Amino acid sequence: MVGVKGGNGGSRVRRGKNGETSVESINFGPLATWIGFNLRMAQESAFQAFSRLSQEIGESPGRFATLTLIARNPGISQTELSQAAGRDKSSLTPVIEDLVRRGLVERKRLNHDRRAYCLNVTADGKKTLSTMMRCARKHEKNLDKIIGARDRARFLETLKKLQAGF
Repeated sequence: MVGVKGGNGGSRVRRGKNGETSVESINFGPLATWIGFNLRMAQESAFQAFSRLSQEIGESPGRFATLTLIARNPGISQTELSQAAGRDKSSLTPVIEDLVRRGLVERKRLNHDRRAYCLNVTADGKKTLSTMMRCARKHEKNLDKIIGARDRARFLETLKKLQAGF
């Protein structure tokens, strides 16, 4: 993640050797010390790092949590899944449709509620999830190097406290 500085100086964007933009000299003002902004920037950096690892196996990192939750909760409904994943159903539906189309998840109507579906991971989905899990474990080790194994539990506790508080 790029460091964010505060202050009232002007904004300047510099170009690196490869034409990449550098934000080191950008004035972020109060954003530099706002938890929400820095949390979002950290999440984006972590997601991009996991994305690079996932690209090596040809998978989207956005599918990992969905597959994991379905695998750990066979028969989960799409509503339960959206709540567990912290996503609204409308944004989760295309993800589910993609996983079903690719044969990684099966979707069946519930007998007691014909409007709802239950979800299960297929054999191919389990293989894909296993491969993605190796990438995720490598990513977690990289995060531990940054956060520090000693601070991991406290950091997770703080993140969960933020989540529960909202």
